[in-house]
Amino acid sequence: MKIKSMQVGELATNCYILIDDVEKKAAVIDPGDEADRILAELRGLDAQVEYILLTHGHYDHIGAVAQLHEALPGTKVYLHKADSRGTGFHVVPLADQVADLKYYSDGDTLTLGSLTIHVIHTPGHTPGGVTLRVEDALFTGDTLFAGSMGRSDFPGGNTQQLFASLKKLAQLEGDFQVLPGHDRATTLDRERRSNVFMLEALK
Repeated sequence: MKIKSMQVGELATNCYILIDDVEKKAAVIDPGDEADRILAELRGLDAQVEYILLTHGHYDHIGAVAQLHEALPGTKVYLHKADSRGTGFHVVPLADQVADLKYYSDGDTLTLGSLTIHVIHTPGHTPGGVTLRVEDALFTGDTLFAGSMGRSDFPGGNTQQLFASLKKLAQLEGDFQVLPGHDRATTLDRERRSNVFMLEALK
């Protein structure tokens, strides 16, 4: 497994490219902007793009989806249904942009070559927020950050749900790379020890 990351858009959203280097398959996670730049990166890969996977529906995470989907025929786009129609101006109604939008929910799995992608519903930042677990990596979107957590004051946000989601992640067995929607990567063990929001969620 290989993971490439690039920051895109005015909010420096972390867009990730997940690659199964065994069967040469790839997925794009949270392509928030700069579709041409993402496509240039994808064309340089020795892998076929199977999925566009979204951790939630905020515009800074899905802004390049429509253009990528058009440029990559056959690619499947997945989002949690709770975010598909939007809640307030921060969430774009992606269901109106992608005719064959697909939905995943808690406990679902997707196969990417030899990799299995596990979907964990982690609402609070948005109703349809998810974390994607692949081997030792957690793509946490805007739920968990290094030393922090996502905002819950946007339309559709819920502080109680967000703390429940942090607790859910903290209780996963083992350590993981935490690859958030913004800012730097961290590890789950580090956040369990020192993230004040996660520690509060575990009380």
